[in-house]
Amino acid sequence: MVKIAIDAMGGDFGPAPIIEGTIQALKQKLFIPILVGKKSEILPLLPKRYRDKILIVEADDVISMHDSATDAVKRKESSIYKAVDLVKNGEADGVVSAGHSGATMTLATLRLGRLKGVLRPALVTLMPTKNSRKSVVLDVGANVDSKPEHLLQFAIMGGCYAEDMFKISTPSIGLLANGEEDSKGNELTKTTFKMLQGYKGFKGNVEGSDIFNASCDVIVCDGFVGNLVLKASEGVASTITGLIKEYIRKSPIAITGALLMRKVFKLLKEQMDYAEIGGAPLIGIHGCAIVGHGKSNPKAIKNAIFQAINYVDTNVNEHIVERLEMLKSKED
Repeated sequence: MVKIAIDAMGGDFGPAPIIEGTIQALKQKLFIPILVGKKSEILPLLPKRYRDKILIVEADDVISMHDSATDAVKRKESSIYKAVDLVKNGEADGVVSAGHSGATMTLATLRLGRLKGVLRPALVTLMPTKNSRKSVVLDVGANVDSKPEHLLQFAIMGGCYAEDMFKISTPSIGLLANGEEDSKGNELTKTTFKMLQGYKGFKGNVEGSDIFNASCDVIVCDGFVGNLVLKASEGVASTITGLIKEYIRKSPIAITGALLMRKVFKLLKEQMDYAEIGGAPLIGIHGCAIVGHGKSNPKAIKNAIFQAINYVDTNVNEHIVERLEMLKSKED
């Protein structure tokens, strides 16, 4: 059975939503959760009927959002350090944390190591589109500065992720640029474009709107641009939701329409809610690490755990290694 190590102390709201999310996940899927953190804070929040279903590993230190990511490497008694080491030692298959994202990515990369052939791991997010499919966007924050060979590998890893997680036989892959023409982009994207030409599924440059219009399965960019896209998208989603609520509150006619459109609004909220996704996998490392949002509620934690279980079950890591080896043999 899949074992998932969960950083019980990570997140903005302490262990309560993390424990609740773990329980919700247990109600729906068979797996072994390992909560890592302060037992004195975890046990009072854990219903007695679940205490024989959940393992607890003591960790008396917590990496706060104000700490440096590099400090996490030295603090071996922290909850995230111990959670990652459970994966390193083979005691867990994956780790989930809604704590310090930089600390999680740093520890996962250094303690678990990169897959064979991977130059740099990448952080993946799923964006809502106008149909039911999600678009895979990477990198969204693991690497601030990237080289063309890194983006080439992001495209390959993103393609493997889309194939295995969403059963897309040949995912379409686009390179994020400021226009669809081959000549568009900066030096980084222009060089990457040439390297990707001829690769199976590569459709060329795509624009920001292609992230959401379902015209492309995988969108590749460097972590600096990707993180800006992610944060801007979250801001737009929050603003649109707020505007809709405000217009409805001010207009009696809109209130009537809202009642009739309740199902539509519910579906819209689900599409835009980060809790529906759960977290962002860091791909290109041994094992599995899911980086959750600091404001994760129980639903987000539950879905982050589901992401980890699905990632482990699909063997996407083996797929990435095979695909990179194929690319290297062609280059040789």
